[in-house]
Amino acid sequence: MTKAVIHKTKVKDPLDDRIFYIVVYVILGLLTLITLYPLIYIVSASFSDPFSVLAGKVVFFPVGFSLEGYNRIFSNDRVLTGFINSIFYTTAGTAVNIVMTVLAAYPLSRKELKGGSVVMVLFTFTMIFNAGMIPNYVLMKDLHLLDTRWVMILPAAISAYNMIIARTFFSANIPRELLEAAQMDGCSDFKFLLSIVIPLSKAILAVLVMFYATVHWNSYFNAFLYLSSDELYPLQIILRDILITAQTAASDTSDAESALEIQGLAESMKYSLMIVSTIPMMCIYPFAQKYFTQGVMIGSIKG
Repeated sequence: MTKAVIHKTKVKDPLDDRIFYIVVYVILGLLTLITLYPLIYIVSASFSDPFSVLAGKVVFFPVGFSLEGYNRIFSNDRVLTGFINSIFYTTAGTAVNIVMTVLAAYPLSRKELKGGSVVMVLFTFTMIFNAGMIPNYVLMKDLHLLDTRWVMILPAAISAYNMIIARTFFSANIPRELLEAAQMDGCSDFKFLLSIVIPLSKAILAVLVMFYATVHWNSYFNAFLYLSSDELYPLQIILRDILITAQTAASDTSDAESALEIQGLAESMKYSLMIVSTIPMMCIYPFAQKYFTQGVMIGSIKG
């Protein structure tokens, strides 16, 4: 007589899953709040009464709703000029960056390129060694680029780091078989780059656009060093001048009440300036974010 052995499997309690998910959501919520709180505070302070900001009453929500900081900023005609200049530098500079990066990265991703390894060493060399601030200034002067719009675009025409990222993407995601198939149909290298490589590289191009645009929009030191005309200053320089002027006015005022009022206004303007300078990049990011993890190579090759 044989005995049947019944193995009882323990049924998983749905309550355990609910507790696990609750704990995970609570932890993620706290981490999100910790991450977002500085931004929430800046937004709340920019819309709060200057005296409330100065007194430290703003914690989470605006206290004594006020647009005084924004009114003082946008009442300055230089802000509009700075916006236009920054938009031009960011748009033109990013376009030049993408063209130069692709034209350098794609040929270097091709193994049949003679001397490619030597060129890569030269690119890598520039990431480690730099001439320095004074030689760069003398170079810009000798090239007659000082106090021109081009000085904000040409010196940063390509980033060796971003070029290496693009080269790695092309090497890993543009198969040799795709090139051979295109060549059999009479496609030239340049046409292959424009018609096939670039459409299949939207993900990396979107990332590079975001990287380059952020650098150009936040560019401050080059403008401070190479530009001297007020009408060429980007937004960052204009906002810095406005903030320094407000802070200087507070320190130069002998009357305590007036100094406190100016100091509160300067504090409110500081947070308003942060919002004004970051909103354009925050608006661009959602359009580029969808390409970060998108699998653009799916279906490009059919066996």
